[in-house]
Amino acid sequence: MVDVLLTHSYHLNFDPKQVRKMQPYRPLGTLFAASTLREHGCSVTLFDTMLCSPDELARVLDEQCPKILVIYEDDFNFLTKMCLSRMREVVWKFVDMAKQRSLPVIIHGSDASDHPDLFLNRGIDYLLLGEAETTLADLCDAILMGKTPDNLPGLVQRNDQGEIVRPKQTLLSNPSWSHLSPPNDLIDFSQYREAWITAHDYFSVNMVASRGCPYRCNWCAKPISGDKFQLRSATDVAEEMRLLKSSAGVQHIWFSDDVFALSHQWTQEFAHEVTARHAALPFKIQSRANLMTTQVVGWLKEAGCVEVWMGVESGSQKILDAMDKGITISQIEEARERLKSAGIRACYFLQFGYPGEHLTELQQTIALVRKTRPDDIGISFSYPLPGTVFYERVQAQLGSKRNWVASDDLCILFQAEYSTDFYYAVREALHAEVDSWTDDTPEVVYRVQCLWDEVQKLETSERQKNHQSGDNTRRYSTGFVHTEQLTRTAEA
Repeated sequence: MVDVLLTHSYHLNFDPKQVRKMQPYRPLGTLFAASTLREHGCSVTLFDTMLCSPDELARVLDEQCPKILVIYEDDFNFLTKMCLSRMREVVWKFVDMAKQRSLPVIIHGSDASDHPDLFLNRGIDYLLLGEAETTLADLCDAILMGKTPDNLPGLVQRNDQGEIVRPKQTLLSNPSWSHLSPPNDLIDFSQYREAWITAHDYFSVNMVASRGCPYRCNWCAKPISGDKFQLRSATDVAEEMRLLKSSAGVQHIWFSDDVFALSHQWTQEFAHEVTARHAALPFKIQSRANLMTTQVVGWLKEAGCVEVWMGVESGSQKILDAMDKGITISQIEEARERLKSAGIRACYFLQFGYPGEHLTELQQTIALVRKTRPDDIGISFSYPLPGTVFYERVQAQLGSKRNWVASDDLCILFQAEYSTDFYYAVREALHAEVDSWTDDTPEVVYRVQCLWDEVQKLETSERQKNHQSGDNTRRYSTGFVHTEQLTRTAEA
């Protein structure tokens, strides 16, 4: 019997796109919560839903006989932060299993933070807001001791009258997080290793060096940390990398920080600590173009960085400014060149459909990709989540569907310039073109041109349809710019 059984609701097999990619990673946010519970004297076990069927939880509950079920989502996983409706269904299933066994249920995560009434009405007893590891430990202590858990910061619950009581402070900060380490004994690395080796012939594990992001892109939902940012020590991060390398046979690291290398001093210290410990592994990060200075790129290279994913979003300065992105096109171009010179792959996150993005701005994004030739791209569509300026702007346009089902859903939920089908077509064509830069056989080149021809047809069709319906609110150009024209535009 254990005090607490921790779990999370993201199951890889429910997400077709991620099954195709087959890059499963351990639930770091859940593991940090486990570390805090152990520090407070609670016995803990983990049901890791990533590669295990959610149905298996029933068996684990009966074997482990926990006193509390905690669904603590991994908020370092960008898929979790997408608040996918398939994950919500898993939560409901877990709640039903717990209630059949008369177990109290605690939940923490982005979706629950956005919709506390919905989750409490579905049978969850306690909901935690903000950076809640310490509150979770205090709450579990109270439940295990039979005490009423009142006045805990970040706790949402019902009172004796059945009314939902919310805390005064919702964006709870946990400064002690930076001293935690995820407990590796709770994870079955063999499952992850087998999945990675089978699909990619190497074994990658995720880490984090920081929590949060101080930038204020107005489409980015941050219900857990808000604009706060916290760094682990460079020594601790380098030592964790060394241990993963030496004891778990890890061959690659994915740093899932929202923004890596925000502190130039920390990045320099990290490179030094990794080198001193002989801990270097090839790793990839998420960061920003404005942070990729010559010095930072050099330190990243020294530490082992092989790939940087930057939130480029758009090739239109107008759209970047509308997003409050805080970067310029010239910074993107300079970052790409610096990374290329250092032999580090430069990859772009792009976003289609943001309000104000017309055909001209979309063409500018395609032109930027062709001009700078990133090593890879990831394309998503603008997705309004509660708590963002973007959500407030389009809230009146939203229908009954407010969440994507899985990560490849990408359904446009508001009135964008074009339809979901059109953005899908542009996405497929641009992906194919970037892929063709490393495979320019006649068959591949022909396929790319066919995909762009399909984009042209869809654009013309949508423009004519809206003209016939009398919709003059949308600013369409006279036609889609073909491949060779965009290339000339980028070179001009």
